[in-house]
Amino acid sequence: MTQQPFELPHFYLPHPARLNPHVEEARAHSTAWAREMGMLEGSGVWERSDLDAHDYGLLCAYTHPDCDGPALSLITDWYVWVFFFDDHFLEKYKRTQDRAAGKAHLDRLPLFMPLDPSTPVPEPENPVEAGLADLWARTVPSMSAAWRRRFSVATEHLLDESLWELSNINEGRIANPVEYIEMRRKVGGAPWSAGLVEYATAEVPARVAGSRPLRVLTETFSDAVHLRNDLFSYQREVQEEGELSNGVLVLETFFGCTTQEAADTVNDVLTSRLHQFEHTAFTEVPALALEKGLTPAETAAVAAYVKGLQDWQSGGHEWHTRSSRYMNERARSRTPWQLPTGPGTSAADVGALLAAAGAERLRAYTHVPFQRVGPSLLPELHMPFEVRLSPHLEGARERIPGWCHRMGLLSEGVWDEDKLTVYDLPLASAGMHPEAGPEEIDLITRWLVWGTYADDYYPAVFGHRRDLAGAKHYTERLAAFMPLTGEPVPPPVNGLERSLADLWARTTAAMTPRQRLGVRDSVNAMTHSWLWELSNQLQNRIPDPVDYLEMRRATFGGDFHRSLSRLGHGPAIPDQVYRSGPVQSLEHSATDFLMLANDLVSYQKEIEYEGEFHNGVLVVQNFFRCDYPTAAGIVADLANQRMRQFEHVHAHELPVVQRDLALSERERAAVERYVEELRNWIAGVLHWHLTVDRYRADFLARRAHGFLPDRPPALPVPRPPAAVPAPAPAYG
Repeated sequence: MTQQPFELPHFYLPHPARLNPHVEEARAHSTAWAREMGMLEGSGVWERSDLDAHDYGLLCAYTHPDCDGPALSLITDWYVWVFFFDDHFLEKYKRTQDRAAGKAHLDRLPLFMPLDPSTPVPEPENPVEAGLADLWARTVPSMSAAWRRRFSVATEHLLDESLWELSNINEGRIANPVEYIEMRRKVGGAPWSAGLVEYATAEVPARVAGSRPLRVLTETFSDAVHLRNDLFSYQREVQEEGELSNGVLVLETFFGCTTQEAADTVNDVLTSRLHQFEHTAFTEVPALALEKGLTPAETAAVAAYVKGLQDWQSGGHEWHTRSSRYMNERARSRTPWQLPTGPGTSAADVGALLAAAGAERLRAYTHVPFQRVGPSLLPELHMPFEVRLSPHLEGARERIPGWCHRMGLLSEGVWDEDKLTVYDLPLASAGMHPEAGPEEIDLITRWLVWGTYADDYYPAVFGHRRDLAGAKHYTERLAAFMPLTGEPVPPPVNGLERSLADLWARTTAAMTPRQRLGVRDSVNAMTHSWLWELSNQLQNRIPDPVDYLEMRRATFGGDFHRSLSRLGHGPAIPDQVYRSGPVQSLEHSATDFLMLANDLVSYQKEIEYEGEFHNGVLVVQNFFRCDYPTAAGIVADLANQRMRQFEHVHAHELPVVQRDLALSERERAAVERYVEELRNWIAGVLHWHLTVDRYRADFLARRAHGFLPDRPPALPVPRPPAAVPAPAPAYG
């Protein structure tokens, strides 16, 4: 190998690696199994020497130190298979850039993972298929149907997103940082690895497997695994194989910095994700166990899973320092808890390391709110779409105050008619839907008013009193005002409830219960994200950058907008289109552009007048330890990259989806109308942000210090059964 392109950084390793005593058994078994499946001599991919050098038995023995011999052998076989799949795909399809053949290969693989073990599978045609068929049959009998579904989806993501990497190689395109983190989780395989952690330790109870704490544990585990791998594999992937999907290369390109600087920044993100893992495990998981009433056995299963993920982190790092597959010269595998040895070392070095790690972790908790920052800076934003306004704008402006008065939204101390006029939410709805009729514009405006009012209401009522328990109770109560099958709703006690009941009845009257459930779930995602914000506020904590970006989509109301937009097209657009990576990428990049633009525009309002912790510019300032103008520039650059990604996906990736799914002309036209709606949403909402006085310094100086409600809402109704919460798009 050539000289290392950068010095490996010091990694945050809070847990020592441990070795499973059954390592030799796993090595011997996996070698015999790989030969039996046809992965070695004659495969054109590996020889026995390759498998021995990679030493996947050692990887699994380090990452699963406590399971028995048969379980370790099975897990090792899975890793032999997944690495063989990766190298096989590289040789057969990436190097030849044969996307059609690569897709045909991937399309067959889910057939070898039937959820019902009695379902027959096709005859394998290559070692990848043979290995998957054998492993699935040996694994699923001991796991529940819920686990099978989760693991099957993770495996399909790992397989399918290989096409994304192949497409980027064909185009010579390097992803932006947000896109890369999202796609790396799928193609990198760590969520898949988390499923095998369950197999080795304990299966997560199905009723909490989809909760935010468990999702964040899996995602932070995945990000840390992948970013660590990117550091060790940069030389092989980027310099030798021409790979473009590497986090170091992504940041090197985005920031225009040196490879060493990019590597150090990747390690900072890796450390932040591990801190987020620990924060979630120590604060959110125990609360989840209490709220869901987990049994002692279920709680122990979750604890075992958390420990299994920790073991994987430490063991995976140890394996990277030893495997010939990676760049690991001068890699430091020693944890901060181990005393350094040798000339010129002392225990003081450990103290310095611990002090640095502690300072990095504590920095998120030391922000002083309500600092004077002056008018918001707004770097140039890339907006390729024209703003068009509905001719019914003035009518909506005239009608919205009457509705707000009838609902009681202007008499609770949060808003008054002056604020309603200044916020001018009809302007946003008129830009979002320029071709809508007056009734539709009115309905959209009312939802915007409700969501924005609720977004202001939660910190004013619950944040001011530091009342997280009251906010949780109230959030659950809101769900009762969104019935699925005509159930009676409780008498509303305030304007927020009264307006939600009115909007729900108007919006969902013609929907099926399943459609109502989808809309209610999207509203629920927003209200629960406000609880996450309140929790951070109570802890005086600036969130981790990745966690912030992903939760910000929910606080901004992106899920709600997407659910209603999709329903508007009915069956004209097949579900497979919405599930495809490119369409989800379009939706996420559109939401990210707008929410980052909101963070730029609302910086003074949130930081100086509201003492807010949830602003992308502040998150960047804290993470990079930079000043406000530098952070604003980084956020604007990221927003612009997301907008260019939107354009790229529409021009290059969406046509591939349409061809792959063989869409009819009518279906293609419906997809284009959906994209046009996203364009209108982006252009209209950005225009609103840049036009209204809600964020202007003179209005903030005049009205930002309003009075607060004298008491929280009365909550006479007990916790509603089997329900979920409720708002709509909210702009900070």
